[in-house]
Amino acid sequence: MLAVATIGFAVNFWAWALISPLGPLFRQNGTLGTLSESDVALLVAVPVIVGSLGRIVVGALTDKVGGRVMFPIVSAVTIVPILFIAFVALDSYALLLVGGFFLGIAGTTFAVGVPFVNAWFPPERRGLAVGVFGAGMGGTAISALTTVKLYDGLGARTPFLITAAALAVYAVVAWSVLRDAPGRTAPTTSLVKRLAANARLPITWQACVLYAVAFGGYVAFSVYLPAYLKTDYGLTPADAANRMAGFVVVAVIMRPIGGWLSDKFGPIPVLAAGYAVVVAGAGVAATHPLLEHIGTIAFLGMAAALGSGSGATFALIAKVTDPARVGGVTGLVGAAGGLGGFVPPLVMGYVYGRTDSYAIGLWLLSATAALTLLLTLTIVRKTARPTLQDQRQTSEEPA
Repeated sequence: MLAVATIGFAVNFWAWALISPLGPLFRQNGTLGTLSESDVALLVAVPVIVGSLGRIVVGALTDKVGGRVMFPIVSAVTIVPILFIAFVALDSYALLLVGGFFLGIAGTTFAVGVPFVNAWFPPERRGLAVGVFGAGMGGTAISALTTVKLYDGLGARTPFLITAAALAVYAVVAWSVLRDAPGRTAPTTSLVKRLAANARLPITWQACVLYAVAFGGYVAFSVYLPAYLKTDYGLTPADAANRMAGFVVVAVIMRPIGGWLSDKFGPIPVLAAGYAVVVAGAGVAATHPLLEHIGTIAFLGMAAALGSGSGATFALIAKVTDPARVGGVTGLVGAAGGLGGFVPPLVMGYVYGRTDSYAIGLWLLSATAALTLLLTLTIVRKTARPTLQDQRQTSEEPA
């Protein structure tokens, strides 16, 4: 179940990230007319916001009907905007924004997979299990490595048609193979009441902040890094996409490691260490260091920190949240993470358009990570401690 869910997450994230690698290419070749840096930032950010807000509803629906139903439905529905982009929208900026809006549906699969996987594992293994599932965000690396090459080499529609075919195959496999965990109980209250109850949990809003910075930072870099590297360092679109793929791979590898470390040492130390690295890495990157040396270390260090922080956030949620509420909480937190990825590209594009420099945007990231580190070591630690202590006492009681 974990393997099939992770593959589904990867395929859907591959689809979710299809437009990002093409943004600099569209600006360079003039396919969509004359585009500004802000135009490209909006183009790559639109799927992110839809995939983020959609997680709120999709997570609550997963609590109700189960991941076995939601995985194939979301995968099949995503095929429609992909085909729309391939056959209708590739020569129109406005239509591409429309296609990208609905392409965001693919990003909601995260809120399907976390409660689905969480239910299959005992509390002491959920951090690693959810972290392994979260590694499916590496689907963005598939997009980074293949989209531009397929677009240039085999035609503009090719990357979209291949992704649509992969989604169709996965939808059939998921419908045939996936099963919800034994003993899963569906909530009986209305969707609105469940969302309201989940939103009132202290861990919900705290995890929203943690994930907005950790996963939001990852998403922001994964969608905007190609444009940033091309503009600030003069790289070709293909080279920029390849380097973005390296960033994604490091973050993907570190996500399950962050979950595993959280199972072993607790989520708070892992989160604190990750945010500290982002504070330093973003500060270094803001000075525009040589890319081949210090710059690469700074960005890959942030990738590792953001990946481990993303895994640790959901390890924390899995440990302190009632399993029947995990889907709803995941939807809200996942939405915050996606929105965290939506804002920075727009800020970076706006700042660069006004100053011809990305430094201010990177300093803002460093300051935000510093504030999140403070939140982690104070309020979040106090919220998590009683629940974690109760779980330890329960596990130590004789059977």
